[in-house]
Amino acid sequence: MIDHQPQMAFATKSHDMTLVRNNVAGLAKTAKTFNVPTILSTVAADTFSGQIFPEIKEVFPDQEIIDRTSMNAWDDQKVIDAVNKAGKKKLVVAGLWTEVCVVMPVLDALEDGYEVYVVTDASGGVTTEAHDMAVERMIQAGATPITWMQYLLELQRDWANQETYDAVMAIAKEHGGAYGLGVQYAEEMFGAKEGK
Repeated sequence: MIDHQPQMAFATKSHDMTLVRNNVAGLAKTAKTFNVPTILSTVAADTFSGQIFPEIKEVFPDQEIIDRTSMNAWDDQKVIDAVNKAGKKKLVVAGLWTEVCVVMPVLDALEDGYEVYVVTDASGGVTTEAHDMAVERMIQAGATPITWMQYLLELQRDWANQETYDAVMAIAKEHGGAYGLGVQYAEEMFGAKEGK
């Protein structure tokens, strides 16, 4: 999760920032639920951009946040070390702004042999065109665009997986918009539960 910070949010115009913050919270909770190694990074947090969104900090209260000076997180050795420590060849990336702080590390990670997924609705750019063109550029380079809800449901995969079922439903109800309301309605009105 890259540069989800106030200064970056102020200029994000490709998406409504309330929706981005909701999606970022859903993405963070998804990663936590499924024990996905998560790297948090900011740029100039104390001198210019502000601290990471509180909804991320709430999910990962004790996690180190790697603060950088470079716009490209892939230029920071601490980020590379954290990626290597995670030991995964698949990366899921979201951040502000899509056209700078997302596209640059994604292109570098692809070049270094990683399989990269970009969470487009937990990211945003200074204009819709800037966001869209950055996503298009990443797709052309080999990245796969996804949404935070798609990621949540792909990780859950089977409603019979009761180990994560309750947490997934809680995330969906809190951050899943109409889908979450549908889940809540089905539970309240009919006692419905997937996978049973």
